[in-house]
Amino acid sequence: MQGNPGEFQGEFAVSTLQSVLLRRAGTVHVDHEPARPSGASDAMVAQGLAALEAELLDRGFALTEPLRTALAGAGAGALADTGRGLLHAIDEQLGADRTHMPLFRDFPRSVPQDTFALYTDRVFALLLQQPRQPCVLCGTVGAVRPVSPCAHLVCRSCWDGADYAGCPLCHRRIDRNDPFLRPARRKSPTVSRQSGPLRLLVLGTSRTADAAAELAALLARPVPLSPQDREDLRVLLLHAVPGGLDWLPAQVPVRETKALALGTLLREAGPETVAEVRRRLPALLTTATDVLRLLCVWSGGEPDPVRAPRLRNVPRPLRRDLLGVLDGLDPASLVEDVHRHARVWKRAAEVLHPYAYGRRFELAALALATVRGTDLAAAGDLGAALLRRAGAHPGLFAVRTGGGVGTRTRVAPVTWGGVVEDALRAGDVATAVELLGARPGELVRRLGHLLRLEGAPEAAPALTAALRRGLPAVAPGPLLSALGALRAAQRPGGRRVFFPRGQVGRAYGADDARAPLAQPVAGAVCALLEGEVLRRLGEAPPYDLAVLDPGLRRLTVPFAERTAAASLVAVPRGSELRLPEGGVVRLFLHWTQPEGVQVDLDLSVAFFDAGWNRVGLCDYTRLRYGGDAAVHSGDLTSAPAPDGATEYVDLDVAGLAAAGARYAVAVVFSYNDIPFEELPDAFAGFMALPAAGRDASYDPRSVRQRFDLAGESRVCVPMLVDLAEGRAVWTDVHLPGENGVHSVGRHGDALGVLGRDLWTYFSGGARLTLWELACWHAAARAGATVVPHRSAGPGGTDELWRFRRRRGEDVAAFAARLRAGAEPDGREPAEDVLAAAAGAAAGRHVFVALAGGDLPAPRATGTLHRLFPGRVDAWAAATRVTAGDLLTALAPAA
Repeated sequence: MQGNPGEFQGEFAVSTLQSVLLRRAGTVHVDHEPARPSGASDAMVAQGLAALEAELLDRGFALTEPLRTALAGAGAGALADTGRGLLHAIDEQLGADRTHMPLFRDFPRSVPQDTFALYTDRVFALLLQQPRQPCVLCGTVGAVRPVSPCAHLVCRSCWDGADYAGCPLCHRRIDRNDPFLRPARRKSPTVSRQSGPLRLLVLGTSRTADAAAELAALLARPVPLSPQDREDLRVLLLHAVPGGLDWLPAQVPVRETKALALGTLLREAGPETVAEVRRRLPALLTTATDVLRLLCVWSGGEPDPVRAPRLRNVPRPLRRDLLGVLDGLDPASLVEDVHRHARVWKRAAEVLHPYAYGRRFELAALALATVRGTDLAAAGDLGAALLRRAGAHPGLFAVRTGGGVGTRTRVAPVTWGGVVEDALRAGDVATAVELLGARPGELVRRLGHLLRLEGAPEAAPALTAALRRGLPAVAPGPLLSALGALRAAQRPGGRRVFFPRGQVGRAYGADDARAPLAQPVAGAVCALLEGEVLRRLGEAPPYDLAVLDPGLRRLTVPFAERTAAASLVAVPRGSELRLPEGGVVRLFLHWTQPEGVQVDLDLSVAFFDAGWNRVGLCDYTRLRYGGDAAVHSGDLTSAPAPDGATEYVDLDVAGLAAAGARYAVAVVFSYNDIPFEELPDAFAGFMALPAAGRDASYDPRSVRQRFDLAGESRVCVPMLVDLAEGRAVWTDVHLPGENGVHSVGRHGDALGVLGRDLWTYFSGGARLTLWELACWHAAARAGATVVPHRSAGPGGTDELWRFRRRRGEDVAAFAARLRAGAEPDGREPAEDVLAAAAGAAAGRHVFVALAGGDLPAPRATGTLHRLFPGRVDAWAAATRVTAGDLLTALAPAA
């Protein structure tokens, strides 16, 4: 069933929609050929189906029985088309459709022990080698030849063309047809691979219905979408919705998502849909920033004014529509919003031409005049009209007349935010609480600041009263972030970590010099926030039973998803991953450079002791560390298409811990300072391999994580590894890239500081876990809960723990007992505790939240969240949700 990826003509190769459904839901839609008489074609189908299943297993995928039956009845031609396209789509997801050839083709066996000796030989050959002269290293006559494309003189006796994939001197990729490259030596058969959980593929019943369900889930998600989700939303909008806007929910909780949907439709949809979007703009765009986000999407960018693209021209009818929206907004809100993004609004005014419609949309023209500093005295009748309009709002606009050549009259705003900042600077807690109470979201975001002010205890009654009034309107993101931050702040700690908004995820640490929290008030505020969470979940549809995996304690509630890397497994930042026991973790990096530009990416690992002091590294300057504990595949310095370049680093976790390293920080550098966003293809990840018998091949079944390298970044830190405990924390952050070359040597100290700060931050409880969120769902929505409890040591007994709300126990107390895993109401020993949990769910409507997917598919209806794939994916009656979707029930009422 394998073939050249460029030759696929099946539905997966031509349908981006189908690829999205495969990646998001694991669904495969099968088109059947017209019925034909049975005979020879049945044998062909059976053979083809067996071959397809073998190829899928080789990639870590398997067919569920309904899908296998559908493929068996599809006909030979349809099976071949679907199979070829399916394999191509899977290979693309796993990164297995690229050529993976590291510098040392016999990696890891042929990697030199002495990196310095190798470097010395390269320098001597580079500086002293002459054409038609004996080799300066070995003295062989006639063995020196130039290699293409770099033309360096290379001795065929010193350097093995069956092992090197790049020039031995400069490490640039060698042309495929260069005679220096000899066929690789035949390798002995490798040992069996370190296989992971199978990913089950399920039969899709209707492309339209499946796409509509995915689209509805994205639109309903109450937190900002990741870049991958935003791209999927665009595809679903253009391929999965009918004309008009009847399918659009009355409320899209995240304004960025709403702007992305509307802007995409305005750019790409048919005339009828565009007309309907324009008609509904006044109802859908309720702030000036909504309009600005829409302009960003219209101009081909993301719905984020912080990184707005160059704004493109707007057709006159749409221009009038948008100015009409601005003119109909509350004046105070309008003025404050345009000044929040004043720089971008100056550019927006150039494409909206507000003064051309100034008499028709006076308020919009006046608001933009305050941003642009327009001299209204020189604007004739329109200026006089705008001054009169400003005079009608004396508390909002201040008219200022300046000297100079002539008299210049401008209008300046008096904003709500400025008044709040004045109160906070003065330490006037009572006034700040009164003002913030009008905007509950801002009140929740500033709770940490308020509770550190000197007058916080005296203002506690007013603060709690404002929270009780305003919390029902607060979005889930600020609500949960504030709860986690306040909990963590009540523990001692000396560093703070910030994740500023930008194109890529960055993290900055700083000493915490803030005053301590007002403890009694902080505890009461946390109780109010948690009570609001439970209240909202209690209003959601109920379940008969909840099945919760304790492994969720290691996973965080998603945050900062705007900059999350597109990845094979959507792991929230700060989540803990268990490393494979007894094997090797192989980090991999692959990239292709633009035509005419040499790009050198480097995969490196820095090692630190328990105090985060650097003790070593494994990169192009040191190919081995701790003997064979860490082995680098060699430094390729160019990646021309079509093959690109690949680098590996194999980490023997136990060996590294024995060598004295406690932590490892994996890093991808753009050595010559080319941003990742300029590369046509760049991704990295890691796989789990056996300790012995591995070679340089790229094994798709062993891939545990694969993520794209993108954005205006040159330094990416995907994860931190605790070598002593065999666990990793997924960070997905980027370091600031200054001009120049990048390497571990240059960034080593910064990596240690970043690693220490992030490790302390994520282990200190500043981010709520999916375990806490799942326990809240269970306590508020389910009549009973079961928890599969694994024995901690050998010889122990696995048990199924049962929890039920007791008489007189309120929901908050029950949730606390669940979270702590304390005092279960029943313990049942079980040989297969996961099968026992599935049996407890049989015939019921259940909520299932898992870290891994090894639970057998229960014979029940309900909702399923799992991070990693497994047997539970065969649960046909389940509504599958992501970690972000678990927050949907927390969205405030309209």
